[in-house]
Amino acid sequence: MIRGQDSARLLALALAIAMVLTLLPLAPAVEPLRPYWVALVLIYWSLEVPRPVSLGAAFAIGLLLDLLSASLMGMHALSLVVIVYLVRHFRARMRFFPPWQQALAVLALLVNDRIILLWITALLGEPVPTWHYWLAPLVGMAIWPWLFLVMDFMRLRRRQSRHP
Repeated sequence: MIRGQDSARLLALALAIAMVLTLLPLAPAVEPLRPYWVALVLIYWSLEVPRPVSLGAAFAIGLLLDLLSASLMGMHALSLVVIVYLVRHFRARMRFFPPWQQALAVLALLVNDRIILLWITALLGEPVPTWHYWLAPLVGMAIWPWLFLVMDFMRLRRRQSRHP
């Protein structure tokens, strides 16, 4: 497997790209389709790396995302901790799912995340979002198999370059 330091660098790179994709401005018509890139990267890393992402790291990444996106402090931290916890809990099963079942599991994780964020916005007294709010998990599910392949390719290529 990839040594710890190489794995951490690759995770940091993947998270940096995910943060940029999350913060990149989009047209208002396309904005509801933006997948939760950071969650998708953490799901992959929690599934495929022998030492999965810790809950503390997920919390710190969520706080950073809260700072960068100017959202309520702790909102993304809570949602990412829940996602990573669930992936770690069901990791043994999810790793052996065929791609279509894994994509459905990712959909369930992303919908659960949306429910948590909806609960937080309701507690704040903000208006309930429209049906567009539920499109991002569907997009995340649709791109999951491709994202999985790209990240697996990067991780395995890095491992092969280290061990010829």
